[in-house]
This record gives sequence, structure tokens and C-alpha cells, in this order.
Amino acid sequence: MFLRAYNFNAGPAAIPLPVLEKAQRELVNFNNSGMSVMELSHRSTEYEDVHNRANTLLRELLLIPDSYEVLFLQGGASLQFSMIPMNFLQQDKTAHFVMTGAWSEKALKEAKRFGETRILASSKEENYTHIPQGFSLEGIEDGAYLHITSNNTIFGTQWTDYPTSPIPLIADMSSDILCKEIDVEKFSLIYAGAQKNLGPSGVTVVIAKKEFLETATDDAPTILKYSTHVESQSLYNTPPTFSIYMLSLVLEWVKEQGGVKAIQKMNEEKAGYIYSAIEQSNKFYKAHATEDSRSLMNITFTLPNEELTKKFLTEAKERNFIGLAGHRSVGGCRASTYNAVPKEACEALAAFMKEFQENNQ
Repeated sequence: MFLRAYNFNAGPAAIPLPVLEKAQRELVNFNNSGMSVMELSHRSTEYEDVHNRANTLLRELLLIPDSYEVLFLQGGASLQFSMIPMNFLQQDKTAHFVMTGAWSEKALKEAKRFGETRILASSKEENYTHIPQGFSLEGIEDGAYLHITSNNTIFGTQWTDYPTSPIPLIADMSSDILCKEIDVEKFSLIYAGAQKNLGPSGVTVVIAKKEFLETATDDAPTILKYSTHVESQSLYNTPPTFSIYMLSLVLEWVKEQGGVKAIQKMNEEKAGYIYSAIEQSNKFYKAHATEDSRSLMNITFTLPNEELTKKFLTEAKERNFIGLAGHRSVGGCRASTYNAVPKEACEALAAFMKEFQENNQ
């Protein structure tokens, strides 16, 4: 039996071990078809069942109403940065943005190519240490949409309460979808790359209000129209069939854990171990994010100096902790505690942090 790593990678990230084991068992002979799911035609009844199962489970777990479409697309969140304004940023409208990190910057950059944009609020001057609070939504009533990034992997911040927007609210939830309960009906469109909480890379989930989709322009290329994928049930072109299969298995696993409510409780416990180690360290470890904006998914912290940081990362790797190096924008360390990261890994990391501090003060 090999030793599983404590996988704290930011993405692609950990996948639940039971999911990997089930995929392994079914790899060469899916449902007695004599083929791998990767070999099935995307028009076959065998694959259709997988596709529909993923859709049904996602709707069940997130309580998605019938007034919303669920799409399985490709291109990651990065394609959505362009696809959204291409479809919804009309020439006489303005897209509004709340800036909370690198991914919101990229979304804004792409939107500028298609029309007018406006930064409604930003924490950039504080190096994105917090989610902006108390900003005004007055005067945006004629806007095309308001875009937010719900969780910020690089800076370790996360929205706790979403704005009640007078215009369509769009959220990039790539790094925290399914980590906690949300009210889908607050949003006109949610998008999420799968490689953090939903499965392997290759598929992007889009959840969109039907009423909002009807406002899309007809000028976009066929494959970049949401209507194309709605009409074809995400089968306009060959979908990433294996990624969608893995998505369905991950969703089954979430359901088996007790659903999103149970997952949220586990995530709060997991993050609590590591944040407690930071808080109890007498500033040996310093959290990058302010307490009111701290992420359940990406815990960012620094050590007293670069030499100790390198030593920490080296010794952590020797202890089987993988993916703890922080992004250059923040430095230090980052523990990504996505849904599939087990509680034991977070307990072990917290214990190692305390031990390292005792040995290096």
C-alpha cells in the first residue's frame, strides 16, 4: 500500500480517495460496456446517463431551481472571462466589478475588450487582504451586470455575504463552489472550473438563470453562445466526457457525506485547525487575510523571514505535505483545504506548524 500525500495544492487539487478508487475499478469496463467511459460515444445511452446524473446531482446539492440552466463547458474560468461580456455586455451598458484578486483582474481585463467597465470597489491597495465592505450599489441600476470572485486562491480571502445587487450578479466560484451553502437565486450566473472542488480539470460548470440568458446578444460565434449549449444540452461539440464522469462521482461523494451543509461543517473544522495554529503562534505565523475575510479554502500565511519559509517548506515536503508554497504575490505559504482534503491532513499540518515553531524560535 503506497502512502497518499497530504495534498494542499491550489489546483488541480485533491480528489476524494473513494472517487479515485471507484474510477479505477470502472476504468476499463464501465457498466459492463466492455469500454472505458473515455471510449464511449458522447451520443450513447451509457454516456447520456452519466451526463444527466451529473446535472441532477448538482441541482440537488445546490438546490438549483428549474428556472436555471446547468451547462458543462470547456475552457475553464478563463474562457468565461471573455464569454460573459461577449454575450451580455451590450454597447450601451457598463459591467461593474468588485476587485478582490488576480482572477477578478483577469475577468476585468477581458471585459474591457467588449465594452465599458467600472470598478465598483477594490482592496488592491491593501494587497487584497480583505473583501471590500460597505461599498455603494447606487447608480448601477442600468448596468449590464455586477461581477465578483467568490474566493481568491492567491490571497486567501472569501466572501461571507454576497451583495444584493439591483442588476444581474455574476460570480466566479471556481475555488469554493460546494464548500458551503449558497442561495443560487441571488445570482444570474455562476461559473466554476472543476479542478478544485468538483473533480479534474477539463470541465467548467455554468449555472445561469434562464431569464438572464434570454438577454444575450446574437452576435457571438456559435460555439461561444450560451444558447447553443442550452439547446444542445451541453452536447453541441464533444464534451470532456471523462471529466464530467469524474464530476458525477465527486457529486455522489458529496451527497454521501451528507450534502453541502455537512461539507461546510467539515471545512470549517479543517480550516479552524490551521487558523488556530496561526493565531496561537504569537505572530510567528501571520495570516495574510484579515479575520473577517478569511477563506475556508485557501489559507495564506507568512513566516518571520525567507530563510525560515524555505526551511518550513523543505521540512514539510519531507513530512509528505505537498503544495504549500505561497504565490509570489503574497509569499510565504498557502494551504488549500478543498473539500477532498481530509480532516486528518489539516490536523497533521497544524501539528507540524506548532512543532516547527517550537524548533525554530
